[in-house]
Amino acid sequence: MTAAFTFPGQGSQAAGMGKALADAFPVARAVFDEIDAALGEKLTATIWDGPAETLQLTENAQPALMAVSMATLRVLESEAGFSVARDAAFVAGHSLGEYSALAASGSLTISDTARLLRTRGLAMQKAVPVGAGAMAALLGLDYEAAMAVAGEAAQGQVCQAANDNGGGQVVVSGDKAAVDRAVEIAKGKGAKRAMLLPVSAPFHCKLMQPAADAMAEALAKVTIKAPAAPLVSNVLASAITDPDEIRRRLVEQVTGTVRWRESVAYMAGQGVTRFFEIGAGKVLTGLVKRIADGAVGVAVGGPNDIAAAKDALAAAKQA
Repeated sequence: MTAAFTFPGQGSQAAGMGKALADAFPVARAVFDEIDAALGEKLTATIWDGPAETLQLTENAQPALMAVSMATLRVLESEAGFSVARDAAFVAGHSLGEYSALAASGSLTISDTARLLRTRGLAMQKAVPVGAGAMAALLGLDYEAAMAVAGEAAQGQVCQAANDNGGGQVVVSGDKAAVDRAVEIAKGKGAKRAMLLPVSAPFHCKLMQPAADAMAEALAKVTIKAPAAPLVSNVLASAITDPDEIRRRLVEQVTGTVRWRESVAYMAGQGVTRFFEIGAGKVLTGLVKRIADGAVGVAVGGPNDIAAAKDALAAAKQA
């Protein structure tokens, strides 16, 4: 198997996402209905009709993005013959996308995943008072250089690498003053750009420990099965299948670095040549091209993408 199924993270959301799939395919609509029932509210209305400000709230964006990913996967299964167990060498997701990957591989139920992501979004938002933390993208620095910038900027506060996205794109997270310092230091160290991100909390850093505690409690209450395809863990950048380890790594992920560059490189090193980004947007597809030489990224998020995805999967099987 030379294909990996990957799932996008926060930032890929857009009002209206998934509606064309739901209108065209009953299996997609059923996913949205299941998530509405699990949450006891019409999240679907927010996903499709907005307003964008409401969709962007962390507690909404996280289950919403998972909903679109799972609706897309169900259409790929019914219309293009996709099977995670048969066709995916690995599943992986960026931050919240790791939960989508686990739902896709049958490790978590869709309903449990929706509730976990609602809990995660609320807990991450509550962990740090608004304005006390920040995140910044450092562009044009490799991971080691960005780590050095974060270390210099900390000065007794929290400043750490939150996302190593590849292609010279590293995001740092922590106390607002420390992240401000990191932006200025990075500019002096040769960064092409260094800029604060429009986020509501400093994700994936030590300040998120209260959210990690909340997720440890929530994850202890759900059943996690061995995934149908190995999960490439954000915090390990290697594959795991043991349910207890998956649970533990999901907790670590809240405060730990999303090692996306290394994760893609790991999968490519294991023979993956095609990365299917299942759900909203094309962020991961763009990153694949920068990380793995010769790898093909295939973004699947709407009805018009299904036929091309089917052809790409056939090509992967012949590789």
